[in-house]
Amino acid sequence: MKKIAAWFLLLFLALPVIAQEGNLPASVRQACGPYLQNVTDTSFTVIWTTNMDAVSWVEVAPDDGTNWNNTARPKYYDLRGFGRRPIAKVHHVTVKGLEPDTKYRYRIMMEGVTGQYDRVGISYTPGYGLDVISHPTSVRTKARSYDRLHIAMVNDLHEGDSVFRRLFSDAKQQQYDFVVFNGDMTTDIANEKDLVKHYLKSAAELFGSSTPIYATRGNHEYRGNDALKWMDYWETPTGKTYFSVCYGKFFFIFLDSGEDKYDGDIRNLGIMITDQYTDEEAAWLKEVVGSEAFRHAEVRIVFSHMQPDPKGWFGNAVVANKFVPILNRAGIDLMLCGHIHNYKLYEVGTTNARFPVVCNKNRELMTLDVDKNNIRLKFFDPDHKLLRSLDIKTRQY
Repeated sequence: MKKIAAWFLLLFLALPVIAQEGNLPASVRQACGPYLQNVTDTSFTVIWTTNMDAVSWVEVAPDDGTNWNNTARPKYYDLRGFGRRPIAKVHHVTVKGLEPDTKYRYRIMMEGVTGQYDRVGISYTPGYGLDVISHPTSVRTKARSYDRLHIAMVNDLHEGDSVFRRLFSDAKQQQYDFVVFNGDMTTDIANEKDLVKHYLKSAAELFGSSTPIYATRGNHEYRGNDALKWMDYWETPTGKTYFSVCYGKFFFIFLDSGEDKYDGDIRNLGIMITDQYTDEEAAWLKEVVGSEAFRHAEVRIVFSHMQPDPKGWFGNAVVANKFVPILNRAGIDLMLCGHIHNYKLYEVGTTNARFPVVCNKNRELMTLDVDKNNIRLKFFDPDHKLLRSLDIKTRQY
């Protein structure tokens, strides 16, 4: 009798959903993505968004030439629900247990959720997955060692999606090992949809489904009603806005340089506590540069949205006073920044950094070709015209 009553209750609760069916999306679809995060030698994370609340999973197959439907493919789920599948519009799925330097095919899958009825039931739309023929997606896990890397970086585009698409129109041909967004990709985050609209959707379409993306937070990502949702769209090794990654013996540090104004500035609206956060970050940085992986690295590069300047704005002084003293003792080869919307080379001795600092212009794409002896920087305009190049010899200071 209780079961019958429960089913009548479910039907009653579903009636409003049925009555409003015309107001619901016809079916679940991905709205943005997929794009790759946190690729290691044995794992990778995929992020994408859907047009409605959904549950999700990823299926994975070896790149062995077999038809996708040759056999049942293993499924990996979004584990952020701690044992319960999250119902959300932003999806994170991590795939583990893979082999190093190996190419895998993957497919994002989802079921839209049209109603939740406490312990009685959940109603779903028909399932949907990306077509593996018209929209194939793949990833290569990291190798254990690298002789060289080919990297791209942009920054300070401030909602410039049309420029972004021009800068990366040849990204698939370039075959970057990874791409860096070095802060201020939007002017603020008034609505989290701005992240998708202004660069993430284009990034996923142009390269992100097969090329890992790393992002630093700029001062403008601190601003806006949805600023705290920025991390919903990234997966970092630390779970923080600062982190480090290794590609063989090439070591990369990604810093959060905070706001450009001190916390108590009236323009910060009483909402910022960046001083405490960057103190925590500095303590983490000390641990990183003391790690075995860092000490055995052949090349060490730092990404920071704001450049160090002890006499500059508050944010520049934070980088100079909290982070640079640690980095000066750590044998850094190069720091790459944005923020000033122009190209500038700070040679050793022009700041308190004992390593060169290079700022990239806001409408240019910078590439890095890195080997153990040299870092070659090239700077391109949106038409892919080479504007300048610069060679940084490693450990020459």
